[in-house]
This record gives sequence, C-alpha cells and structure tokens, in this order.
Amino acid sequence: QVGSVLKTPKFPIWLCSINGMHSILFSTNRLLLSDWKMEHVFHLYFYNGQRGQTRTAHLTVDTHSHHWEEGCPEDTSSPGKRSPSLEMAIRTRWPGASVSWNGTDPFF
Repeated sequence: QVGSVLKTPKFPIWLCSINGMHSILFSTNRLLLSDWKMEHVFHLYFYNGQRGQTRTAHLTVDTHSHHWEEGCPEDTSSPGKRSPSLEMAIRTRWPGASVSWNGTDPFF
C-alpha cells in the first residue's frame, strides 16, 4: 500500500523509477514542502547514478507559467506532443508545470 506522504514527503526527496531505472529527484529548499508560495518557481535536482550522467541535472520548475506567454516553452501536454518521462513524473505532483533543463539536454 502506498503511504500518505507519497507526493508530499517530510523532506523534498523523491525516489523514482522512470523507464525502469531508479533515480532520485530532490530540492535543497526544505520550505518547498511547507510553504505553498515556494511552489511558484523552484529548483529540483535529478540524479540517476548511470555512467552517462556526469553531473546532477538542475531543473527549474514553474507552476504558474503558460505556454502562450512569451519565452515559455511550447505546451507539451497537447495530443501528439511528447515530454521526457522525467517531466511527466514531475507533473504528477505539479500538474501543468513547465520544466526548464537549464542547458542540459533532456533525458529520461
């Protein structure tokens, strides 16, 4: 049975299984879990421990952006559009959020 703190754990650390590979998604800002105002724009870090990943990916998540605003990425939730699996996993917690990979090529 899934615990009650699956999407809102005590610490901002999520163990993930994405495409059959285990990884960790975390934030260094502990207030992300206790202050809803911190969920506007925040940073997450992703590490999968695979040889191909030489450094932790730094992601910026914006829960209030809109795809029609200037400078925002195209809406990838539309039919026919594909998002990296990691972004789709993030959107299970923050629906509709835009995810910036900050110069890292998206993977997963």
